[in-house]
Amino acid sequence: MRAIVIEKFGGPDSLVYKDIPKPKPQHGQVLIQINAFGINHAEMHMRRGEWAEAAPVSGIECVGIVEACPGGEFPVGTKVAALMGGMGRTINGSYAEYTCVPASNVASIESELSWAELAAIPETYATAWTCLFRNLELKAGQTILIRGGTSSFGQAAVNMAVNAGAKVIATTRTRDRFPILEALGVQRAEIEGPDLFQRLPESKALDAVLDLVGNSTIMSSLDMLRRGGRACLAGWLGGLAPIPDFNPLLQMASGVYLTFFGSFVFGMPQFPLSDVPLQDIAKQVAEGRLKAKPSRVFSFEDIREAHRVMEANQAGGKMVVVHAK
Repeated sequence: MRAIVIEKFGGPDSLVYKDIPKPKPQHGQVLIQINAFGINHAEMHMRRGEWAEAAPVSGIECVGIVEACPGGEFPVGTKVAALMGGMGRTINGSYAEYTCVPASNVASIESELSWAELAAIPETYATAWTCLFRNLELKAGQTILIRGGTSSFGQAAVNMAVNAGAKVIATTRTRDRFPILEALGVQRAEIEGPDLFQRLPESKALDAVLDLVGNSTIMSSLDMLRRGGRACLAGWLGGLAPIPDFNPLLQMASGVYLTFFGSFVFGMPQFPLSDVPLQDIAKQVAEGRLKAKPSRVFSFEDIREAHRVMEANQAGGKMVVVHAK
């Protein structure tokens, strides 16, 4: 089968096309013929050698058709989404014609949406849903700040939080991106920056913060919460550097909750993929209640260009790759 392989760590040109053996599923695994897959920042870090683990074939999610399933968890021919379970990290991932994934990381997702539209959903929306409704326990009427709102993850979170009846304030780097957030229904857009705490009228009164900028902003996010408020750290748009000399006694606000979510836990016993209503999310997208259309669609031959766009922060939302059929 044809696959895109990380030949060496480096820039987009380190992704090369090779013919490699088609994987053979064992009991408890699902062989998927890939029709489309989303592009994620994690794959950029893997390509650069900045991630702890990186398989030769990258890609942490896909949508496609079940070709084989020795354990019988999914009938052959089922339309499915797959994410995580070591994809792109400890096992070859979705940058290929086929992938072999643990059954625990596969979900049926019957829909009339196109493959490109379906590919914009799995990892981004599963992660956003979990952060909002499990970690942050977001309720209708609450006020949430989403930092990094114009990233693909941020847009999914804004989309779902607005749809759930929350008052959403979202940040982005430049004012020309405000229309993206306004189209998703935010109450207000703000410029992301170190002085956000001083500029935000809701500081010290927020119910929740979803911080996708990362370690460089999470401490100020905690300061903006009301007593009993929750912050979820779930992205690193600002880079992977750790919080310097983290000392909760001196740096952390009292009476607030700090949570973390990393999508690599999907499929583990405490985080079953079945917990996430992917089928219902796809239904809401089809009905227009969630605006999950991909920002750009690339062919399988254009993976390097997709990574260049991602690296230049020009994605404008979720980018996907579709196999020609």
